[in-house]
Amino acid sequence: MNNFQQNQIIHGDCLAGLRSLPANSVDLILADPPYNLSKGGTWKWDNSTSLPGMGGNWKKTMEAWDDMPTIEYLDFTLSWLREAKRVTKPTGSMWICGSYHNIGIINTALQLLEIEIINEVVWYKRNSFPNLSGRRLTASHETLLWAHSGKKRQYHFDYLQSKKIEDEWDLIKKKDKQLRTVWDIPNNKDRKETLYGKHPTQKPLRLFNRIISISGKTGGVVLSPFAGSGTECVAAKMAGMSYIGFETEKDYVEIATKRLKSIA
Repeated sequence: MNNFQQNQIIHGDCLAGLRSLPANSVDLILADPPYNLSKGGTWKWDNSTSLPGMGGNWKKTMEAWDDMPTIEYLDFTLSWLREAKRVTKPTGSMWICGSYHNIGIINTALQLLEIEIINEVVWYKRNSFPNLSGRRLTASHETLLWAHSGKKRQYHFDYLQSKKIEDEWDLIKKKDKQLRTVWDIPNNKDRKETLYGKHPTQKPLRLFNRIISISGKTGGVVLSPFAGSGTECVAAKMAGMSYIGFETEKDYVEIATKRLKSIA
């Protein structure tokens, strides 16, 4: 891999970006793809009405890049995952974020491409947005699929580190106990995470810090195909890893670049 491709957020389509990378060149992929949920009506909440547990304004994500016909979304998922498989080292792995809107399609695509799912992790969000319609259960989790395509399960996993994890925010994980597949990580972002702007589907830094601590290696390369405001790349840099990010929206490239430059 050419060095100029590392340690930057590249403004461009992830498929073109992935195809430009050599095979077996990435140690860890952290993918937060479009969930394909920008459909139906617009929902929002503002502070003009008090609601217990709500500390700020909220609105449903309604973006053109997050709205595809289902068959088109499946084709898109197969295309980028096929390239992700090609560029990931046999000793590497990938994490893909999703919700009930898209995780079934991603699971199916992984199986069709013969990419083995290591674990399905439920990210429980205690402070998730309440259901306003009263016609369904309150959605309070997202899903992460951890997968690899190396032979004989060569992927890196720091089992001892996974046991050492102790997080005051996580009421499930206990120090020196095995890390389970339900993670209690609030969706709150520290102020510095949104200092330069924010993305409508931005994840908290502590989520990717945990992922990298158990499946990343110092000096390795992290790839973020859907970089957004750069959280995955920020986590990589903080952990002593190189990174590559692709992002189609120029405004988010600028936010991510500012965040990365602020890290010593």
